[in-house]
Amino acid sequence: MSHAVTAIDTLWYTRCPVPTASSVAIQQGWLEAEFAKDGIAYRSLASSSDRAVRESHFDHNQENSFRQGGNAPPIWARSAGRDTVVLGLTWLPQYQRLLALPGTGIEKPEDLKGKRLALPVRVHDKIDFWRASALQGYLQVLASVGLTADDVTFVELPIHSTYIAKEGSSSSGSLFDVKRSAGSASAELFALIRGEVDAVYQYGAGGPFLEAFLGAHVVFDINRAADQRLAINNGTPNLLTCSAGLVRSRPDLVIRYLVQVLRAAAWAASHRAETQAIIANEVSVALDWVPEAFDTDRLFTNLWPSFRKELVEALVVRKDFMRDHGFLQHDFDVEAWLRPDLLEEASAVYQRRNALGEFA
Repeated sequence: MSHAVTAIDTLWYTRCPVPTASSVAIQQGWLEAEFAKDGIAYRSLASSSDRAVRESHFDHNQENSFRQGGNAPPIWARSAGRDTVVLGLTWLPQYQRLLALPGTGIEKPEDLKGKRLALPVRVHDKIDFWRASALQGYLQVLASVGLTADDVTFVELPIHSTYIAKEGSSSSGSLFDVKRSAGSASAELFALIRGEVDAVYQYGAGGPFLEAFLGAHVVFDINRAADQRLAINNGTPNLLTCSAGLVRSRPDLVIRYLVQVLRAAAWAASHRAETQAIIANEVSVALDWVPEAFDTDRLFTNLWPSFRKELVEALVVRKDFMRDHGFLQHDFDVEAWLRPDLLEEASAVYQRRNALGEFA
């Protein structure tokens, strides 16, 4: 007996402005071409005129959608009851540092005792991923030298703008354009310059430029810590997620999406110069900043999604941190969220098609 196939006319996608295999596949046009064969439109959430659709980047409320990027929004969405699944995890070796201005006497983490640390607070967003990231970055570094939150003063910096733009913008770009990316850390940096705080947490693509602009002293380089557990945060691990309803109704489309993601990860590893140019465009920085922002010595071996034990364990640590510090509505079982079977099937399909020379 044949079963009716659920008709899908549009698949939605979004990704954070960070290096991902999804972004490579999108910029190469491979995902759009894959689904165009069946007359299925492949649309960016950022292009929609409907704010609720664009906000799905954070709350994952849009049906038939894929997302790859930082883990705080999908963790928050899952805790709020959104019906999603994790298709794969990656470790993003990105810039993550505590900074202070020179001449302050803050040279190392131990010197943070008694100091004021900037803590941005987005007052109008459902999930304040930047605050969660900064808080975890601080606390993990403090703990590594025997300090706690009681040894410092967190200075909250209210930010009234929202992550989501008032209008749809890019037809294919990532959520944050050049202008929004440039202003993402302005509250903390102005507070540092004005002497209202003594140190800031900074991560992501803009970090190297801002550090150089300020002539800042690196109090601690989290990304290069000997104990990589200190680096667990919003981008470590990055998550590839999708609507669970799509998995149930059209697993074939999910597999096809994953095949193109794996194709992109493999292509990036053997086309590093071209990939760095794609990344620079994705994250809105000059090409020369990419190696320092994302540690390209390790980046290209970390674009292939997997369910490696250490990645899953890092996801549990991250979820527990957000739960314990009031960022989540409800706790949930991480293992029940994962669908490694889909990635296994996609990997087999990719290997078979690649052996036949389809992706040459």
